[in-house]
Amino acid sequence: GAVVVGLTHVPELCVAAIAGEAKKAMEIQRRLMPVHKHLFVEANPIPVKWAMARMGLMGPALRLPMTPLAQANEAVVEGALRAAGLLG
Repeated sequence: GAVVVGLTHVPELCVAAIAGEAKKAMEIQRRLMPVHKHLFVEANPIPVKWAMARMGLMGPALRLPMTPLAQANEAVVEGALRAAGLLG
């Protein structure tokens, strides 16, 4: 299955868009733009899966051929998640 980078980690964006709440959806989208940018620091879906695990949405296990996110990039992705209010 595919991992859609822009939507897997924030269902509220989908809910707002489906409900026709364009203004709310755009506010969420703007808040998430830095996250989207940083989710491509490595090959997709490695950063996405790391972010989802960090947010408690899945476990940390990966299947080959995926490899763990590089430690240097963990701080980059975590910083983007925090800035967007996705981590406490």
